Amino acid sequence: MSGHSKWATTKHKKAAVDAKRGKAFTKIIRELTIAAKIGGGDPDGNPRLRMIIAKAKEANMPSDNMKRAIQKGTGELPGVNYEETSYEGYGPGGVALLLDILTDNKNRTVAEVRHLLGKHGGNMAETGAVAWMFDRKGMISIPREVADEDTLLTLALEAGAEDLRTDDLESFDVITPPGDFDTVHEALLSANLKPGYAEITFLPQTTVHLEGKQAEQMIRLMDALEDNDDIQNIYANFDISDEEMEKHSAE
Repeated sequence: MSGHSKWATTKHKKAAVDAKRGKAFTKIIRELTIAAKIGGGDPDGNPRLRMIIAKAKEANMPSDNMKRAIQKGTGELPGVNYEETSYEGYGPGGVALLLDILTDNKNRTVAEVRHLLGKHGGNMAETGAVAWMFDRKGMISIPREVADEDTLLTLALEAGAEDLRTDDLESFDVITPPGDFDTVHEALLSANLKPGYAEITFLPQTTVHLEGKQAEQMIRLMDALEDNDDIQNIYANFDISDEEMEKHSAE
């Protein structure tokens, strides 16, 4: 199972019972603010904002919190000036890492990321060193119990999807070009196929298999990076078995 899809599945399962919901809200609020700042506060005309609002609702964020975050982005309310950037790095075993960052202090954030990578068997990389290993795609995960593979494949392809991945034992992963993500997502929702999660992401072209201590290090690194408020998204190309993923994620 590739790093992104398995980690995303694990992360979304944990989110439902996450005691650190306040931390999850912090990241979503930043995303809402920057999306509104860049594309405006109307979700109908701002696909990025629309997708983040859906994420906020999935996390049960109160509507007032969402509204204030959007108003800070549009300038209707005062707020912190966040900057978008990305960092690249390597994890245990040479795993490629691509990090989306939203920060009000780049010097602080780069120092924190460098520390976390070094602590867990990784290191920072130069810009461009690993980004080429990933492709920007839409990814929509449909639980197997709500969908028939042949029906889902036909529906997804007709709506504009480019692939259906079936290697996950619990879900089907519909892969789309970024520009067709909304259309495919709406088509699946209209067919009463509610995704486990849906996002525009970066998928690895190749993967690095990890097991044993390196697998444990990688999972601990991912947890540490997820806990950093400035890191919005993490993309990685590790391949860890379901058994090891569940074992170390539970520890």
